[in-house]
Amino acid sequence: MSDAGLTLDRVRAAAARLQGVAHRTPLLTSATLDQHCATRVVLKGEPLQRSGSFKFRGAYNRLSVLSPTAREAGVVAFSSGNHGAAVALAAKLLGVEAVVVVPSTGSAAKLAAIEGYGAELRRYDPEVESREDVAAKIAAERGMTIIRPFDDYDIMAGQGTAGLELAEQAPDLKRVLVPIGGGGLAAGVSTAIKGLIPGASVIGVEPLRADDTRRSLVAGRRVSIPEPDTIADGLRAREPGELTFAVNSRLLDDVVTVTEDAIVEAMGFCFTRLKLVVEPSGAVALAALLSSVVGAIGRTGVVLSGGNITPEDFNALLRS
Repeated sequence: MSDAGLTLDRVRAAAARLQGVAHRTPLLTSATLDQHCATRVVLKGEPLQRSGSFKFRGAYNRLSVLSPTAREAGVVAFSSGNHGAAVALAAKLLGVEAVVVVPSTGSAAKLAAIEGYGAELRRYDPEVESREDVAAKIAAERGMTIIRPFDDYDIMAGQGTAGLELAEQAPDLKRVLVPIGGGGLAAGVSTAIKGLIPGASVIGVEPLRADDTRRSLVAGRRVSIPEPDTIADGLRAREPGELTFAVNSRLLDDVVTVTEDAIVEAMGFCFTRLKLVVEPSGAVALAALLSSVVGAIGRTGVVLSGGNITPEDFNALLRS
């Protein structure tokens, strides 16, 4: 991993690697949403990205810059969700062996998806093992490269290509809302938006029950929170990444939080109005608009970050 930092040029380089591989996802609109916000709103449709989320962008970019020796040795990632699936798919496309460390208690559907892309699963017991330690041991034993989910400049640059596309598709944006978990997507998107539309504000959105970045910004340093209990399983970071926090504390104009009910409402809105399935983590930024936690100022962009959820879980949430 290079230590040159996260720059607009680095995001543009990632976009060149992803061209013809990642989908250039569409901007979706809703007259009802525009009326609610009293302005024009565009929604970046990352549930339509390969592997079902923005994570493919960062994973493919990171694997693309591996040295020939590192490619030959393979990679190891830890995730039972979108990052694991993205690394598995990117590795398959690039002909790289991949191991994904997953909890033994993980969703059978998600684990099957990761394995379906060709990755080797290494299950661990979250009660007695750390996924980072398990991945580090595999990397040491097999000479593999660890592909981190967010705290990596090349991962962030890949995620930032969603912001690059958004700025190109809607260059008159005044405000952008983006979900925050570990902070890689927010860091990448804010780098692209601030670089291309200097006057635009970028607002990060977290679940109220997983507000580690908001608390860290208030404290002026990274703080750790108890294990988050939120339906937004992709945003359950206990602490912002070291690299992502440095970028986000510099570029984000604010970080706000939304309730669990607001997240479900946003999921339902996407389904009924846009005919799009969005997972809880992918709906938090829209939830901030619909619940008026954040107002729309001028043309506003919202990143819908992913859509990986089983029909059973989706139905259960909307019926709750």
